[in-house]
Amino acid sequence: MEFDKTMNFQVEREENTKAREILKEVYDALIEKGYNPINQIVGYILSGDPTYITSYNNARNKIRTIERDELLEKMVKHYIGIDLES
Repeated sequence: MEFDKTMNFQVEREENTKAREILKEVYDALIEKGYNPINQIVGYILSGDPTYITSYNNARNKIRTIERDELLEKMVKHYIGIDLES
């Protein structure tokens, strides 16, 4: 393996047009239960541990329908101002 070459990471999957809606629903459920939604969602994305997300209003199951790398991709695009499809 050569260490001076850059690996190319490419996400190939059908676009999840409901990712924003699901994330908002999860955010709202966390707010309703009294959690800091940003901290909880970041904890979930970094660890992959779904227990960071409340099961209230089926939020835990909903967020697991979105791949964590897809969430990160969308967040980075939004942060740097690249237009998103969804």
